[in-house]
Amino acid sequence: MNNQYRKPLPECGVDFFDTKEAVENISKGSYKTLPYTARVLAENLVRRCQPEKLESCLLQIINRKRDLDFPWYPARVVCHDILGQTALVDLAGLRDAIAAKGGDPAKVNPVVPTQLIVDHSLAVEHAGFDKDAFAKNRAIEDRRNEDRFHFINWTKTAFKNIDVIQPGNGIMHQINLEKMSPVIQSRDGVAFPDTLVGTDSHTPHVDALGVIAIGVGGLEAESVMLGRPSYMRLPDIVGVELMGQRQAGVTATDIVLAITEFLRGERVVSTYLEFFGEGAANLTLGDRATISNMTPEFGATAAMFYIDDKTIDYLRITGRDELQINLVEQYAKQTGLWADELRDVEYERVLKFDLSSVGRNIAGPSNPHRRVATTQLADKGIAQPTTVAQDGQMPDGACIIAAITSCTNTSNPRNVIAAGLIARNANAKGLTRKPWVKTSLAPGSKAVELYLKDANLLSELEALGFGIVGFACTTCNGMSGALDPVIQQEVIERDLYSTAILSGNRNFDGRIHPYAKQAFLASPPLVVAYAIAGTIRFDIERDALGQDEFGNDVTLKDIWPSDEEIDAVIKQSVKPEQFRQVYEPMFDIKVEYGRDNNPQYDWRPQSTYIRRPPYWEGALASERTMKAMRPLAVLGDNITTDHLSPSNAILLDSAAGAYLDKMGLPEADFNSYATHRGDHLTAQRATFANPKLFNEMVKENGKVKQGSLARVEPEGLVMRMWEAIETYMDRKQPLIIIAGADYGQGSSRDWAAKGVRLAGVEVIVAQGFERIHRTNLVGMGVLPLEFTGGETRHTYQIDGTETFDVLGQPKPGAMLNLIIHKSNGDEINVAVKCRLDTAEEVSIYQAGGVLQRFAQDFLASESV
Repeated sequence: MNNQYRKPLPECGVDFFDTKEAVENISKGSYKTLPYTARVLAENLVRRCQPEKLESCLLQIINRKRDLDFPWYPARVVCHDILGQTALVDLAGLRDAIAAKGGDPAKVNPVVPTQLIVDHSLAVEHAGFDKDAFAKNRAIEDRRNEDRFHFINWTKTAFKNIDVIQPGNGIMHQINLEKMSPVIQSRDGVAFPDTLVGTDSHTPHVDALGVIAIGVGGLEAESVMLGRPSYMRLPDIVGVELMGQRQAGVTATDIVLAITEFLRGERVVSTYLEFFGEGAANLTLGDRATISNMTPEFGATAAMFYIDDKTIDYLRITGRDELQINLVEQYAKQTGLWADELRDVEYERVLKFDLSSVGRNIAGPSNPHRRVATTQLADKGIAQPTTVAQDGQMPDGACIIAAITSCTNTSNPRNVIAAGLIARNANAKGLTRKPWVKTSLAPGSKAVELYLKDANLLSELEALGFGIVGFACTTCNGMSGALDPVIQQEVIERDLYSTAILSGNRNFDGRIHPYAKQAFLASPPLVVAYAIAGTIRFDIERDALGQDEFGNDVTLKDIWPSDEEIDAVIKQSVKPEQFRQVYEPMFDIKVEYGRDNNPQYDWRPQSTYIRRPPYWEGALASERTMKAMRPLAVLGDNITTDHLSPSNAILLDSAAGAYLDKMGLPEADFNSYATHRGDHLTAQRATFANPKLFNEMVKENGKVKQGSLARVEPEGLVMRMWEAIETYMDRKQPLIIIAGADYGQGSSRDWAAKGVRLAGVEVIVAQGFERIHRTNLVGMGVLPLEFTGGETRHTYQIDGTETFDVLGQPKPGAMLNLIIHKSNGDEINVAVKCRLDTAEEVSIYQAGGVLQRFAQDFLASESV
């Protein structure tokens, strides 16, 4: 610590580190121009950086330089159960490896406080029109996940510094926003900004509170858990000035979908965004959180808002302790993190967005940034004249799923109350949902249920089929559950264009449900309206949703609540005691570390959920030659982690389904790909298992064929992707993947990297990588390389018949040589950029991955 900067914080009884003084000592007058993010990063350095390195690191921030790595020590790690569980499976496997080498496994523990919330395991098998849906879905969740929950419960006492929130309590991001983040930490008599990494790309949800929270893969989270700093260079910090006021009848969802389209177009990939201006100041904290939640859809790393009166109001309404609220306000004002202290900030780039330009929107199909104004649905070909369904058949574009889901929207009381009011108004007009629509309400917090009940709106939602099915991440994560068999059969037999509508943040092809051909994002009240309409082929602003008791047409404007009514209900019905009632018992749980006195897990050999990881076996144990590599796939732009390792339901005719069937698991309990990621034998079979994949190596009649397919070379045989992987594994054939732009966008899914590495992939060459996936690849010992100078796979007519070598020493920013050996004997030398971005990443890559690196360091320290 640099204790010369440690001072008492007035009125709070704790100390703080005076970052402003440290910065001003180096460059007088510069602190006032530093962005919010830079001030928080600088504080972390003043408090944690080695004294001899402090000035050089601070100069990077002061002078906006990016030629030196500096350490960042997040205060917390937050995990959901899918990636959190796999991270802890990795640590349990690491303990076994340490024990096998003569080390003490009990010494392998998270150093940084880690919070694991079980929220990704519940599937909506029973819809919201079943009054017992919540209890039935929870019972199924417990039965299917018994192996997983047994392991998670073991971790509570086997590892230090881990808190577990049991299933059925909410979504990690909403719990983080409403309870877990203190905004300002106080430990050992020192106050400092709360910072964290989370094993989900939507971790920036709490950036709305002024908390730097970024999504990382499970592998990077493991590294932070184990006490290693996250090395970084000063990120590009972009100011986004929000101007104007939103129009009447426009929700935060409409705003964020428009902002997503805007920011994607402005190419903000990997940047830290800071929202400011009159428009930002007037947004509620819930509205800010809706925006921050969609950070990965922008392509950014963080989406920060300043601390101000709205922050304090939110902490108070969510039941935070008054002493903590005072600490937040005093610290922010003392250290320049309060909005009024940030008026002289200078950004290297400023974008402007006018809130008054936003009308009602939906997004889709297939991508969150494909915004469509609801007034233009017909012009865009989404709303088309609907032919009358014959003999009770479903119409073209039938909405088979309508879900109010995801922390994006259920953490915003305005959005939830608006949905309740539109349901009330629809019921009063005699409107009903269409019978083929599977409806659900899955709030991210139990507080939502309490304030909906207080407002007498939960019963109104239930009447339209939007009863509470769970408090978890459901449809948005592909956990939408089974369809009614009759409806599913009609979709199959008629090859019906069926769709899903949800208030989530992801609508990638194949994600929401295998039989929903496309999906659209919308605000919670619009989800209710589409459940009544029953089809996406509907002009939601103009067409009649039905008729009232007098035979008059009822349209959307007839049931849409006013902003004044929404705000009045919130003022009356959203109360601090509701949040205290939910969270105080949830967090008042004491767990005794070491109670079971067993530092090594007793692995269940027949489990298809939890298995000792293979980090010292197979492809991971062999040397990476980067010679004579064959392409496993040649891919286009916008390949998502859902393409690389899907999370939705496992079907019997898939490679994973065939394996689970062979293991004796009933098809009804196959569960999702996501829940099986603690067992590498199941998870491997999810690699490129998305039926929407287009592998350019597989063509039919000259066109790329859709499906989980590969072509094995040199024979040229087309087969299912997993069979191709098995073939290459048997041959010990090193592999490469060639791809286009934005490779790996989407969820922070470590199995998107683990799967390809276990298949034998050593190198991925793409036009560009999404940040989280790139770090996951490094964490698995896969080398990410980028084409330069506008070159692509098309420049060299790569078709998959080639073999590839990589020559050169991987270093940050180095240019390496990609040697392409054509099947006709030609040889092409291509300069590609090494995307190992820091010296720390080079070290991890050279060790073979995060865990291998830690094991080496741990055993070396034990032998001293």
